[in-house]
Amino acid sequence: MELDETLFAQQQVIRLHALLEASRLIHSTIELDKVLVTVLKIVVRELEATGAFFTTFPHFYGEVPADFNDPKIREANDATGDSAKNRWVRFPLSDKAGQPFSELVAILPADRTLTLDEMDFLSSLAIQAAAAIENARFHERALEWRRVEADLAAARDIQRSLLPQQMPEISGYSIAAHSVTCYEVGGDYFDIVPLPSGDTVIVVADVAGKGLSSALVGTSFRSAFRAMASSETTLVDLATRMNLLHYNEGPEARRRYVTTFLTRLSPATNALEVVNAGHNPAFLVSATGDVRHIEASDRPVGIFPLSNYTSEKFLLDKGARLLIYTDGLTEACRGDEEFGGERLLQAFRNCNSVTAESILESLWATLRDFSDEPRLSDDMTALVLLRQR
Repeated sequence: MELDETLFAQQQVIRLHALLEASRLIHSTIELDKVLVTVLKIVVRELEATGAFFTTFPHFYGEVPADFNDPKIREANDATGDSAKNRWVRFPLSDKAGQPFSELVAILPADRTLTLDEMDFLSSLAIQAAAAIENARFHERALEWRRVEADLAAARDIQRSLLPQQMPEISGYSIAAHSVTCYEVGGDYFDIVPLPSGDTVIVVADVAGKGLSSALVGTSFRSAFRAMASSETTLVDLATRMNLLHYNEGPEARRRYVTTFLTRLSPATNALEVVNAGHNPAFLVSATGDVRHIEASDRPVGIFPLSNYTSEKFLLDKGARLLIYTDGLTEACRGDEEFGGERLLQAFRNCNSVTAESILESLWATLRDFSDEPRLSDDMTALVLLRQR
């Protein structure tokens, strides 16, 4: 009797040692494939199994039974765990929330029956395997997310590099722009293109939506705009051609339509021509404080193939200032209350700064004081043009 108890105790110690060693091996790596293969090897070695596999991972270890790939026999085995030559022993694997995500299956010879100790060992091994697999999958997701973050950071740097890195020198004028995104990349865009004639073409645009998809459309828009703007075409023709080009990109591009505000400044004559294609109304404030709201003449770029854009022309007096912005500024919130166009206009009119850059700084400070949002809910872009003399 004592001999049996001693032998039983020794077997328990051996089995416990085997389980501890198996646990050490399983948790010695964080790579999913290595974890899976290690578990299957342990099952085949410790239980003298023919083979082993997971039901939701493409991994098999050991000798493949002749009937393993026979759909009918495998279906029967899945249901009963038995075939003429093999016995399938199945153990579920669950995540930390108790939700099953796979099964560990050991294939034994038909005359092989597992002891209670072996069943306990396999059950404990399945628990260890589930934890190790979950950790490895979490590690894979973390690596993938770091790769995505690196790609987004690179995309952010590229997008920023495509914006004007410094404002051009325009005789008699001060010009400044500020653009921030609510995500790593965004759909707001502004650009300034000096022409050989001495005129300057300016655009502020807002692609529908936010994030990477809008940024991709914005990059395409930039390429087309720069190619067309440099050809000295009229603003109406530029908007019309941009609209048709964007529309012809297909239905996905049409869902990412672009509100666009185009401006052509002739500093020699102080003439300003504008085309508003579905964009927010710009504010043109004279030196005496009179305000013109420059409304849209037609829909945003890319919604319909035909357009009816018209231009407006203004003569800028000394001290006149123009504000072009995207709706991220007016939609900044404090609770349920939006900043709105009236507050933006009031802040713009009341600012007595003598440079475009200082005007923008004042506007941004007013927005920060108003909003209680922990982070931006939309991209924000503003451009100020000021006649100084």
